[in-house]
Amino acid sequence: FQLYGYCYQDSNDIPDTLTTITELGSPLEMIQLLQTSWEDRFRICLSLVRLLHYLAHSPLGSVTLLDFRPRQFVIVDGELKVTDLDDASIEESSCTSNSDCFMEFPARNFTLPCSVEGRCQSMNEKRNLYNAYRFFFTYLLPHSAPSSLRPLLDKIVNATGNCNKHGKAKDFLFYPSPSVNSEFTQKCVKSANTTYRRVPEAFIPDENYRCWPSYHHKGCLLSVFDVSEAIEICDSYSQCKAFVLTNQTTWTGRQLVFFKMASNHIMPDPDKITYVKVTD
Repeated sequence: FQLYGYCYQDSNDIPDTLTTITELGSPLEMIQLLQTSWEDRFRICLSLVRLLHYLAHSPLGSVTLLDFRPRQFVIVDGELKVTDLDDASIEESSCTSNSDCFMEFPARNFTLPCSVEGRCQSMNEKRNLYNAYRFFFTYLLPHSAPSSLRPLLDKIVNATGNCNKHGKAKDFLFYPSPSVNSEFTQKCVKSANTTYRRVPEAFIPDENYRCWPSYHHKGCLLSVFDVSEAIEICDSYSQCKAFVLTNQTTWTGRQLVFFKMASNHIMPDPDKITYVKVTD
């Protein structure tokens, strides 16, 4: 979370008080997040991954968030950030045997090894990981995900649910890179045989219909990799008769496309390209 300033106050009325000024974020509403595109939810999960990695390797050591719930986070420019650090702790639990390293959650429990130094190994990190799974990954990652990525996502969700970081799940969760975004982008491309007429420098201002998920609440605005994927999407909607390529892209570089239910009124627009379905 971005810190803009702070003030330490020590007086008779309010002793040992620290006031911080931070960036403004929007409260996290899980129901609203589930109504957004998978691409946006994937971005939130990536930002949570980076937070998990930082907490596990912070300058203070491994940090755990004892109150790891959605209400402790906010959304800032599409990224998830923690806003309440009152319950953060760097203390790893002491132990004399493995039975002392018991983590209890509503759905399942874990017993971690006790180190020779008398500390529960990686308890802070694994507590954060499982809480991220049960509050975020299990809802945000699989829901309406691209079919080509579901095997990888299943491995990720299963790994976090088991409190481990092996294989591809480890690569994704703790070393996120643009290659994951690239895999999502490229594997969504499919071929289609429908004929469309290309109309350059043109736009259809009306003829909107609603679809889900959409980047526009009054129309059907989706992201695509290329024209082939846009054709596939248009063919999947019975009301779609045309689509318009814009010059706008999402955070992963996918192009935003308006899908239309008719093409009766086409207007000039140098920044857009319209494709009209050819009917017999």
